[in-house]
Order: sequence, then C-alpha cells, then structure tokens
Amino acid sequence: MAKKNRSHPQGKKPGGYIPAPAPQPDDSDSDMAGDQLEQAHQISETGSVTPTKGKFTIHCLTIIGQVEGHYILSPNNKTTKYEHVIPQLVSIQENPEIEGMLVILNTVGGDVEAGLAIAELISGMNKPTVSLVLGGGHSIGVPLAVSADISFIAASATMTLHPVRMNGTVLGVPQTMHYFEKMQERIVGFVEENSNMSPKQFRQMMMNTGELVMDMGTVLTGKQAVETGLIDRVGGLSEAIESLYALIEERGEKSAPAQYTIENIGEVASPVQYMRRGQNAKRPQIRRVRPYSRKSGAVAKVNNK
Repeated sequence: MAKKNRSHPQGKKPGGYIPAPAPQPDDSDSDMAGDQLEQAHQISETGSVTPTKGKFTIHCLTIIGQVEGHYILSPNNKTTKYEHVIPQLVSIQENPEIEGMLVILNTVGGDVEAGLAIAELISGMNKPTVSLVLGGGHSIGVPLAVSADISFIAASATMTLHPVRMNGTVLGVPQTMHYFEKMQERIVGFVEENSNMSPKQFRQMMMNTGELVMDMGTVLTGKQAVETGLIDRVGGLSEAIESLYALIEERGEKSAPAQYTIENIGEVASPVQYMRRGQNAKRPQIRRVRPYSRKSGAVAKVNNK
C-alpha cells in the first residue's frame, strides 16, 4: 500500500495556521533610548542636561555645593568646578540648537574669582537665561543668582550676604584691607548692575552684626530676597521654565526679518514683491526703514513715486 504524503504546504502548519512575523524594533523607541542614554551620560559627567522634547531646546546648568576655584577641595565635598562650567557656557553660546539656558543653584558659595568669572559669562550671553535658587544661594552664589536675565527663588530657599573672606596666610598690613575692599566692590558693583538692590542696602546687609552669632551678614528668605530687589520673583521650576520660554519667544520676534509697507496701497510687502506686479510699476523708494514689531505694529515707510 502506498504511503500518504504527510508533508505540509510550504509556510503552513496543520489547520492552515501561518505564524505571525516577529515584531520589528521601532526606530522611534531606539532613538528615545539613545537620547535617554546620552542625557544620563551628560548628567553623570557634567551635572547638566539638554532636554529636547519641550517647547524649545534649552540647557539646564546646575551649580551645587561649593564653587571650586584655583585649589582642589576635599573629595568629600560636593563641588562645581569652574574649569568644567566655563567650556559649557561657551558651547551653549555657540550652539545654534540651544535656544535658552536654565541655571539651578543650591550652593554654599566658594571661590570668589571663580564664581565671578562664571557670573560674568552668564551675564554676557546673548541667549535668554533664567536662574532658580533652590535650598540656598549663599556668598558668591548671590552674584551667580542675579547674573541671569530673570531670577527666581523658591519660597523655602535662603540667601546669605556676608563680607569677603580669605583662607591661608593673611598679612596684618593696611594693604590687605585695601585688597579686601577692592574685591568687595567688585561683588557689590556686579550685584548692582544685575539686580534692583541698591549698593547701600547691599553693604548694610553684608556688615550686619546683629543676626548671625559667629559671623557678620544677613540671611534672606525667598520672599525677603524679592522684597529687597535682589531676586526678581518667587517661584519654582514650572514658573522658571515658562519665563524662559517667554524670553525665547520674545527674542524670536525681535529677530524676525524686517517688513515694509507701501503707503498708497496700505499692505505689507517687500520691494521685490511690489516690482513683480508688472513692468509698469514704478520702483518703490524707501524713505525710512524700521523693523516690523508685532506689539506696536510699526513697519517701514515706502513711497511710490
């Protein structure tokens, strides 16, 4: 007796069942995983992050612990190294993809010259910047906090204003006091230029002897820092980011290309568009050129003669 052929058709199993193909990995999932790994590496290496999934691409710079300057501090201290922060600021300034920067501070202070160097770089950037003080912004953290375009402080945060100090050998000569005074004036001048606090009030709070037991100075809460004009607003992370977005949008409006108006037609157009109307059209002459402003509605004046 001939045997029956029990082989199944190619690609099929008994009952006509065809196995489903194995799922293929989604490119979007792999891209997301790659972005997360890159951000995790950036956080571990520099303590900063550049989120790209929001309304705008911003860079978040953290200044925590003690600002380390010319001397290496103990490994037990949480530090922010200025030789790491300065190249980051240059990279942020020159990166066209980054549209703004958020600076988050929780610092006890540190090296005066290193802190002032970072504050001057932040103040000199032409990209929108917003600072947020969480926990504390003491000593040289004060100039760092006011260096941004808009400064925020949490309601529970504090800021300590006190005179300049020096570690190591100090010579008991008048020149040492003059050096302290010059360094102090550098801080006072920077705070005056970048905040609404008067130099007189700032000096009075630094030299206050009736508040701190073992030191001179004044401790300001979040609300007090705003009332004295040192910080702009009391708020948290969401308020700071919304303000940064608003600054980015305002900067985008100011950098929009100029537009022109033709007086006898009353419409907004460029001279090139006007000339394309026909050979009989007379060449418009620009009498006064001003950038177009969405707020004021002002445009350049063009005469058709």
